[in-house]
Amino acid sequence: MSIEIANESGVDVDTDAVLAVARHALDEMGVNPLAELSVLLVDIDYMTELNHRWMGGEGPTDVLAFPMDEGSVDHGPGESAPSGGEPALLGDIVLCPEVAAKQAATAGHAPADELHLLTVHGVLHLLGYDHAEPEEEREMFALQARLLVSWRSTRTQ
Repeated sequence: MSIEIANESGVDVDTDAVLAVARHALDEMGVNPLAELSVLLVDIDYMTELNHRWMGGEGPTDVLAFPMDEGSVDHGPGESAPSGGEPALLGDIVLCPEVAAKQAATAGHAPADELHLLTVHGVLHLLGYDHAEPEEEREMFALQARLLVSWRSTRTQ
């Protein structure tokens, strides 16, 4: 799994943990091990600009996902592999650690835990999951929670 990460946020982040949780989620979802993913951590101003430009939103958001090659993503063992077995270019996940820290304080957990949650959330969006409808939201958030629990259990062993 090729995962590139760049921290341009100005915030000290454990990028190794962000990479590890992304890798875990992709592995658990049965994504081609040769797939490529990019993770970018940005400041509030840049996230505000991205949110406005691409989502029509106001102000900064916590995570944005930009899928690249949706048609060739292997969502798991129940689906056929991408044609020719070629690796998929999954896309980009953009995280804003400052927004994550505010949300973590509200939720009562560590900023790192929020970044891990947002990373898994972004991975699931790249794999085609969404939460626009109540049923989709239940499915995506249950899967997100399961992936986080399984990842945390591997870190405590």
